[in-house]
Amino acid sequence: VQLQASGGGLVQPGGSLRLSCVVSGRVLSVNDMGWYRQAPGKPREFVGSITRGRWTNYAASVRGRFGISRDNAKNTVYLEMNSLKPEDTAVYYCKADITAPSAPRHDYWGQGTQVTVSS
Repeated sequence: VQLQASGGGLVQPGGSLRLSCVVSGRVLSVNDMGWYRQAPGKPREFVGSITRGRWTNYAASVRGRFGISRDNAKNTVYLEMNSLKPEDTAVYYCKADITAPSAPRHDYWGQGTQVTVSS
């Protein structure tokens, strides 16, 4: 089982980006999915999450600007980021709580995608 994140890049303040994270490999179920980020010199922090039933939860710093959605048929989670600020600059990681035939249920992490907000 692997998670592959994509969609990062360089964007100006006030701009938008959409990140994607797809789960590949044999899975029985993909439960909660979420996004975290880590800025240089700072610990990794929670950005937002979404349940299989599409209940969402967000960090206060991004609420109202970021939106999380998922496509259960494609085992994919998205992070729509709007009104981006320089302080949103970080490596963004996706995480998924997965039940797989080959392993006990646990969290899997993607490799990270860089988001840089700068003029």
